[in-house]
Amino acid sequence: MAGRGDNSKAKAGGGVDTEPLRRAITGCVRSIAGDPQVEVAFANDRPGIAGERIRLPDISKRPTAHELAVTRGLGDSMALRIACHDQKVHASMAPQGADARAIFDAVEQARVESLGSLRMPGVASNIQSMNTEKYAKANFSTISRQEDAPIGEAVAMLVREKLTGQKAPESAGKVLDLWRPFIEDKAGADLDNLATVIEDQQAFSRVIRHMLSAMEMAEDMGDDQEQSEDEQSTDEEQPRSGEQDQESSEDEAGQDSAPAEESEASQEQLDDGEMDGAEISEEEMSDEGDDDSETPGEMRRPATPFDDFNEKVDYKIFTQEFDEEITAEELCDEAELDRLRAFLDKQLAHLQGAVGRLANRLQRRLMAQQNRSWDFDQEEGILDAARLVRIVTNPAHALSYKIERDTQFRDTVVTLLIDNSGSMRGRPISIAAICADILARTLERCAVKTEILGFTTRAWKGGQSREAWLQAGRPAKPGRLNDLRHIVYKQADAPWRRARKNLGLMMREGLLKENIDGEALLWAHDRLVARNEDRRILMVISDGAPVDDSTLSVNSGNYLERHLRAVIKHIETKSPVELIAIGIGHDVTRYYRRAVTIMDAEQLGGTIIDSLAALFEEGGGGRNAGRGGGSPRRR
Repeated sequence: MAGRGDNSKAKAGGGVDTEPLRRAITGCVRSIAGDPQVEVAFANDRPGIAGERIRLPDISKRPTAHELAVTRGLGDSMALRIACHDQKVHASMAPQGADARAIFDAVEQARVESLGSLRMPGVASNIQSMNTEKYAKANFSTISRQEDAPIGEAVAMLVREKLTGQKAPESAGKVLDLWRPFIEDKAGADLDNLATVIEDQQAFSRVIRHMLSAMEMAEDMGDDQEQSEDEQSTDEEQPRSGEQDQESSEDEAGQDSAPAEESEASQEQLDDGEMDGAEISEEEMSDEGDDDSETPGEMRRPATPFDDFNEKVDYKIFTQEFDEEITAEELCDEAELDRLRAFLDKQLAHLQGAVGRLANRLQRRLMAQQNRSWDFDQEEGILDAARLVRIVTNPAHALSYKIERDTQFRDTVVTLLIDNSGSMRGRPISIAAICADILARTLERCAVKTEILGFTTRAWKGGQSREAWLQAGRPAKPGRLNDLRHIVYKQADAPWRRARKNLGLMMREGLLKENIDGEALLWAHDRLVARNEDRRILMVISDGAPVDDSTLSVNSGNYLERHLRAVIKHIETKSPVELIAIGIGHDVTRYYRRAVTIMDAEQLGGTIIDSLAALFEEGGGGRNAGRGGGSPRRR
């Protein structure tokens, strides 16, 4: 990870043993952090750091050079955070305002990463790869206006450039260019002074606070600004104390340099083939640790193109106090889930054959990139047995070898978002549950992780939200006026066998109520964006338009539908998530560009197999395979 920064490629054949890679990365992280007790776990959850526990993205079975570089960059970044960052100093110097704090945090992370980049070229390369991926996922390349560009990230890019001389990656787009004139005009002198205090976190923080004041963010500094100035004046009046601080910082710098030297030695050992390292724990981090975790290698969520989306499309929410995100197990006891699952299994009995056929066809599409390809007639490599006949016919003929070409297979995760509204009651919800069950099993066979979500409301006609609105004096145009219920039937990392009974919950009487599709899409989309897979697909299973009588009774008649269309357009044009829809009994192409309609469950064993497989084919547009569309049904 550190040292030479060689981006090792996995073999192009089947999957590789990733355990040596994990041990190597773990050893480098501990070496850079200067702490052999650092815990490193690999999981598909969001990368993060909590104390001395680090969670990195899981390594795929066929890792690419870029994937490994990004993982190593995240590990380097978090290890440097442990080695070069004092949380107490950071907390005491941090401003109170949200905007100023975001800039302060981003620049401090740029400082610790710059320290590692200056000491070790390999770390510099890995962190650059990490930032390239970070900005690409945030769609920075699409930002063309200053108001859309996050100033915190722009300042961090400029600080990193000043400290290391390393330019922002191309995936950062115009974000830095949009803010550079303003930042350099207001705080150019402070930027030039940062390199002289990079080793001293407290002095560095003072310069950043001065920068924030120069950038007209003094009102966000809070009482800490006066405290910082008092501390600075005290240091000037008491040189002896200042000398002690300097000695302390020099000791800290010496301690920081030691891990750096150790990490270089560690990397040299790894480059020589010594992959042995301490075993890491595969257990998940505790919930308590996740609550306080940080992700130095990632940006804050508010910097995404979906910031203030509802405000931009004039969509209001009266209150979110009574909304809930809940698992199927929390809504229903285990005995009832077993009973409901048995009821669903009866309806699945005659469709068992469809599972195998669907899996085979989808697998050919999803894993087409895993097909092995070869370069023949090579001077070395694997002996080409098919050409040995030439040796038999002509013994003087040279042996022929073949070399397998490197291929890239993009990890994929699919979210199934199911409409749990009252209009789906009866046959439609049964078909939706059957679709979810078959697709989840099929995609698991194809090594594609699947998340199953549902959306409805907690009550008919508004629930507690409407009561709160009435008590508030019925203000005009309150916006969405009902209590959302978002249900997690199956998490992406959970195997199908553990979540299979949860799908029976859809058969429960009284579960299906109203449907507010736009907010449900945003919820499912945000969960997908937080995933680490290269390809993310959101499949919506619905029967038509959003309907909530409480909301529509006090807003315009197309209020929810207009929001849904805006959400769909935004995801389809500005998000890396691929959006697909399945209409149950009704044509949903009026909303979604890529859609297919299912009139009955039996279609899963016929033409619907080809239609679904085509929707998953990368680069191929979806087609409507339904029959007898018609307008969406309303209750």
